[in-house]
Amino acid sequence: MRETKPYIERAAKDNAKIKYILETHFHADFVSGHLDLSHKTGATIVFGPTASPSYPAYIAKDEEVLKLGAIYLKVLHTPGHTLESTTYLLIDESGKEHAIFTGDTLFIGDVGRPDLVQKLKAEVTPQYLAKQLFASLRNKIMPLKDDVIVYPGHGAGSACGKSMSKDTVDTLGHQKKFNYALRADMTEEEFVKEVTDGLVEPPQYFPANVLMNLRGGVESIDNIIQRGTQPLSVKEFQTVWETLDALVIDTRKKEAFAKTHIPGSIFIGLDDQFAPWVGALVTDLEQPILLITEEGREEEAVIRLSRVGYDHTMGFLKGGLDVWISAKQDVDSLEECEALDFAKMYSSDNNINLLDVRRKSEFDTVHLLGAVNFPLDFINRNMSMLDKSKKYYIHCAGGFRSVIASSILKSRGFHNLVNIKGGFKALAETNMKKTEFHQQNTAL
Repeated sequence: MRETKPYIERAAKDNAKIKYILETHFHADFVSGHLDLSHKTGATIVFGPTASPSYPAYIAKDEEVLKLGAIYLKVLHTPGHTLESTTYLLIDESGKEHAIFTGDTLFIGDVGRPDLVQKLKAEVTPQYLAKQLFASLRNKIMPLKDDVIVYPGHGAGSACGKSMSKDTVDTLGHQKKFNYALRADMTEEEFVKEVTDGLVEPPQYFPANVLMNLRGGVESIDNIIQRGTQPLSVKEFQTVWETLDALVIDTRKKEAFAKTHIPGSIFIGLDDQFAPWVGALVTDLEQPILLITEEGREEEAVIRLSRVGYDHTMGFLKGGLDVWISAKQDVDSLEECEALDFAKMYSSDNNINLLDVRRKSEFDTVHLLGAVNFPLDFINRNMSMLDKSKKYYIHCAGGFRSVIASSILKSRGFHNLVNIKGGFKALAETNMKKTEFHQQNTAL
């Protein structure tokens, strides 16, 4: 994690010294706190073979063993997700191979996507890395005993894989049985096809995060928190907003935002995939940011922004919407309708403009006939498709992404919008005719 405090506090609690900071690869989906932690503890940063960071680090050899008290960590170079990807095998006091920390090489139910390096090195194709990943899994990981515990770098929801399980730990033996990528009879050709098929474009912030992790020079998290948690009065908030051309992000509940919000602010709630959506939608990591938060959640918002490289939070509105309203400042709201009310008036042959902001894969699986797929991920790219003079009804899967999309559109001058509460899930539970749905390969 970018913040170092949990590691330092845990080490102190255990009366332990942090000796190594083991990096599995140059991460794309978050900014690692390894440099900060090394500066504060004196611990050695370790990367696997072929890594070339722009700061002091120990580059371990393949099969090298690192001693840590009575236990050992064996370095297994497992390229495929990236060129330097490395798995660390934990060997316990008795010499038993106990667990593997796989980073993004092996997930529970999935493996790391092999296309991210191409964003930085065009010559390193996904097919090339997929072949390396095939060899890494079969030569380094699958020969290990079935009772070895697998600790991956991510769980469900990460964009570093396609179909990760919600589970966060498993045995290698169980993964050999149920992970599609570890089938014993799988050919290299089959593997390459399966791991490269259906890959969607990675979030735009991934290459920037890789460079931050590779080059170093990032600001200390302590400074970022101090600056980002400055309480601002209404007047101070407005001054910073105007002078720095800041982006105002409202992190409250989606229901609170829809009811009342500051005109021009963007909703991205803390209670869902907050940082990844900021990373996908805010294209400039240098963008100054101001926050609207629930009381007491300011630091959480600042930390989660910094985890994906957004280090320029300039403060938060002290007192939130209450002080804004008390100061007689303008407010706005988002028109919403219940799914049942929408179902009563909608038919695929009427003139209602319906935007489905789910991902294309979700839309292709099942959607309302007549809906237009307008994925939130690519809203900045596709906004020119819309007409400000038209009225749009908007839905996602459950109601979170549609409020984000609506807030962005409102900030760009689209005000004739209606958010469908509860999203597609709520629509599917209404009495809408089955003929109003299109489902892939079958009738709903």
